[in-house]
Amino acid sequence: MVTWEIFLEGLYITILGVTVVFLVLSILAAAMYGIGYLERVLIEREKPAVEAVPKPKEEKEEQVEEKPSIEPKKLAVITAAILAYLAEKNAQLRPLPFKKKPSDAWRLYGVQSQIEEVENFNYEMGVW
Repeated sequence: MVTWEIFLEGLYITILGVTVVFLVLSILAAAMYGIGYLERVLIEREKPAVEAVPKPKEEKEEQVEEKPSIEPKKLAVITAAILAYLAEKNAQLRPLPFKKKPSDAWRLYGVQSQIEEVENFNYEMGVW
């Protein structure tokens, strides 16, 4: 018979367990938030150092338009040739053959042999 003392002891243990679990989870959550905050602070500290490099004003004012090293007509021909090659290569690919499903005969034989073993065991015990 369950007495009140045993019931209260179980209740105390349950409350203690739940409290410990939530305490550990809150510590882990605080650690993750702290690591995230520290990472954001370190990243923000590094960005201004990189952007603080002054650029000369002459480069900003002079914008020289560079011509491409390959003529647009030649670039179009090369691109078309590459795309035609890739299309031909993809057309030649064939699907891989898939493996056939193994026969169900072996699985059924295994189930049947297990059933026979149970029947033999029951027969030897004198249940049937």
